[in-house]
Amino acid sequence: MGYICKSLLLFSFSCILNLVQFHGADAYENYTVGDSLGWYDNLMVPKLNYQKWAAGKNFSLGDFLIFNTDKNHSVIQTYNQTTYNRCDSDDADADDTTEWSAGEPTVDAVDVTVPVPLLRVGSNFFFSGNYDGEQCRHGQHFVINVTRGEGLPPSLNTSPEAPAPAGDDVPDTVVPSNFNNPTDSDVKATPAAGGQEGTAGPSVMALAALVLVLEIVLGWV
Repeated sequence: MGYICKSLLLFSFSCILNLVQFHGADAYENYTVGDSLGWYDNLMVPKLNYQKWAAGKNFSLGDFLIFNTDKNHSVIQTYNQTTYNRCDSDDADADDTTEWSAGEPTVDAVDVTVPVPLLRVGSNFFFSGNYDGEQCRHGQHFVINVTRGEGLPPSLNTSPEAPAPAGDDVPDTVVPSNFNNPTDSDVKATPAAGGQEGTAGPSVMALAALVLVLEIVLGWV
């Protein structure tokens, strides 16, 4: 009888462990564009090659790109290759192009962090359009392919519109209020409705509880 109890408990322990690992596989990714070098043109940082940075990475719906830059460099996301090739979003359609940067260029380079969600499958183009596209033409651009992955999390299931900067009250990062913005770069995050951090937490708690029960019962049999 004791052998059967031990076998059943060990089987349950294995199932819970697999469940925890399954939840970990569902996580969304935050990618810091350019890693520690940030989001700048080649005139400022000659070593940067954003297409090379993007190579080999697997981008999916619900992931975030984190742009560490300053107000002299903009972040434009478009699904229109013509807009991308022109390095100019002035005549772009509102439904295929979004400028995520905060306001107009400034004389002093104010540091900003701009999180951008991946909301549409297929080619996503990024560039800086400041100074009539000069920064874009000097290497500040790249294109990625976004796959469906796990699909959009509940917090991003409605395509938002980026608000237009207004007056002098421009925040450092212009992001729609219904986004659950990632707080750390290059870490896994599972956005969920209502600002929750995901579903892996309860599974870990269940695993800890099972370990405790396992130790108690094995001490009895």
